[in-house]
Amino acid sequence: MYQERGDDPVAEMIEKSQEQQEKKEVKMPITYEELRKDLKDSGRPYNFDMIDRAYALAAKAHASQFRRSGEPYICHPLSVARILIDLGMDSESIAAALMHDVAEDTDVTVDDIRAQFGPEVALLVDGVTKLTQIRFSNVEDRQAENLRKMLLAMSQDVRVMIIKLCDRLHNMRTGDAWPEQKRRDKAKETMEVYAPIAHRLGISNIKEELEDRSLRYLDPIGYATIQGLLDEHGDDFLNDVCNTVQEHLKENGITNAKIKHRVKSVYGIYRKMFVQNKVFEEIYDVYAVRIILDTVAECYTALGLIHDMYHPLPNRFKDYISTPKPNGYQSLHTTVIGHEALPFEVQIRTRDMDRQAEYGIAAHWKYKAGLTSGSSDKLDERLAWVRQLLESQRSSADATDLLSDIKSDLLPEEVFAFTPRGDVINLPAGATAIDFAYAIHSAVGNRMIGAKVNNRIVPIDHQVVTGEIIEIITGPENRGPSRDWLNIVKTSEAKNKIRNWFKKERREENIAEGKDALEREMRRNLINVPPEQYDEFMANLARRNRCNTVDELYAALGYGGLQMSRVLPKLKDEYARLKPAEPKQVPLGLKRIHSSEGVVVEGIDNCPVKFAKCCSPLPGDDIVGFVTRGFGVSIHKKDCKNVRESMRHPENAERWVRAYWDDGSKEQYSATLELTCMDRANLVSDIALALGDMRVPIYSLAARAAEQGRAHMSVTVGIANTEHLNNVVAKLKKVKDVISVTRS
Repeated sequence: MYQERGDDPVAEMIEKSQEQQEKKEVKMPITYEELRKDLKDSGRPYNFDMIDRAYALAAKAHASQFRRSGEPYICHPLSVARILIDLGMDSESIAAALMHDVAEDTDVTVDDIRAQFGPEVALLVDGVTKLTQIRFSNVEDRQAENLRKMLLAMSQDVRVMIIKLCDRLHNMRTGDAWPEQKRRDKAKETMEVYAPIAHRLGISNIKEELEDRSLRYLDPIGYATIQGLLDEHGDDFLNDVCNTVQEHLKENGITNAKIKHRVKSVYGIYRKMFVQNKVFEEIYDVYAVRIILDTVAECYTALGLIHDMYHPLPNRFKDYISTPKPNGYQSLHTTVIGHEALPFEVQIRTRDMDRQAEYGIAAHWKYKAGLTSGSSDKLDERLAWVRQLLESQRSSADATDLLSDIKSDLLPEEVFAFTPRGDVINLPAGATAIDFAYAIHSAVGNRMIGAKVNNRIVPIDHQVVTGEIIEIITGPENRGPSRDWLNIVKTSEAKNKIRNWFKKERREENIAEGKDALEREMRRNLINVPPEQYDEFMANLARRNRCNTVDELYAALGYGGLQMSRVLPKLKDEYARLKPAEPKQVPLGLKRIHSSEGVVVEGIDNCPVKFAKCCSPLPGDDIVGFVTRGFGVSIHKKDCKNVRESMRHPENAERWVRAYWDDGSKEQYSATLELTCMDRANLVSDIALALGDMRVPIYSLAARAAEQGRAHMSVTVGIANTEHLNNVVAKLKKVKDVISVTRS
């Protein structure tokens, strides 16, 4: 097909697309008289005295300047101001737009503007100037997102950002005068930074035009292809549809309908065709018609009439009137096939619904009378020029929520700051200048000796604030961080980089510190490893902590890569494994009030025996023996809770042995009894007399006063067996004022 049109069909297609784009250009005013007429025609009460003075200052300041295209430079601020009129911006915004390049490109300063126009206009001009000075061509996706957030956060007044968007839009409209590489750089920057901000502010017309004009420079072939497909039908098709629908509605009694139409943006179609891999015929919302009516009843009537006129596509109907979107959006959506076999979308809504969809919660500010009446309600003034995101799924209950949404999606724990080169660093709130240095590069953080914020020296623990330009002062290459910085920095990235530096550069120091720390912990836990076993013990401990050598273990503890709290359980476990290798020793002079013949331990002869204090077994109790390390066999009651707990561990299973009482033994065993009594005189002597009457030896006796007139007594006595013990308990309970007697 293209061969018939010339030798280079692609070049012809692009050239034709450019010609069509030039025909579609909206003629912008190049004289102040035209701008003034547009201001009057808008019907809004603008402050013409302020705007006249702003134009006079800008015209004088730019008098000798020209644009690349050869036009007088003043045409650019006039054109930016014209775009702002379409958005319904206020007098201060128009004045700031006329002077937005004065502070940057001429001798006039922001202080001069403040003196002549007041702080509000000066704030807008200064904000636009600062945003213009930031250079961010060829940014990566992550960097672009940081920039978008930061730009919104820096805009103390959201009007600053809107003026900047209009400035960029006019520059893109006149971008053919730029060199080719600059066109591509500016287009990429516009697509990645400015178009998403316009989307965030809900200014859909500017967003779509910025995307389309950027695409024309970035992919001229793709742009020309889609433009050619749209030109096959163009506005003629939609004009015919609108006229037909208007007539049909009138015939059926709906006479006050307002009908709009639009063609989907080139970039919107481009994304679906080249990103989602759809053909043009599969995109059903290329063309759209919007019908605006007076009542909800008329909306549903009109829907029926549309479906009578055109064939509706299945599964393409949505009723957002009965079920509004979370952000309050209401409308009827349906997709139908026209008489030319072209699908188009129809949106039907009331006038109130249309205003809500266009401006969201800010709608009633937009239509307030007297936008420049000097109202003290700054929130009203700020929201008056902002449309809410139509695609937003948030449900905002009041204007305060809207303001926070418009300012940015910044989480409260995020801050953004510049390097002197203009790179944006994203940090959590509370981050310090040290965190900033390490976010740039490890080497910058390691050599840091100070910091400047906006050319002023600050402490290294200075907390970063959004919008600051931070310069890190570095020292010699062999300089390193301080260990104290680990207590100052907030980001895990900075902490890890500081630890890594100590790991690599201070190995001997780390080994010494780690060894000292480990030895202190061993002494504190009474872990004493014999010298002949120390090396093997430490090697095993290092392996269990995934270190190749003992020095590596010490170093990891020294620079903080390995925490002592994680090493300690393995240290104790390794020591427990080491102790069974020690020879069993029977302590000399073991003091006990029984003979070994009193208990028989199965499989062991002449074994020293001791009775566990946790359960104090007596003849008559079912018992079991536990082979200790160097202290013979410990005898427990079978129902002792320590026995049940120990038997759960497999490593202890072989150390439990069967044991039982020697029936022929005449030994006495100690048992401790706990008595609760009412406190009175001679209580202790009465208890002692009762035990003496039973011929029971007393090994110890202690008594103490308690609350509520009571006393507690602990007495250890000699007992032959459990039956004997039960008799003693029964006798003691009969003593006057004894409340209870229990076996310890």
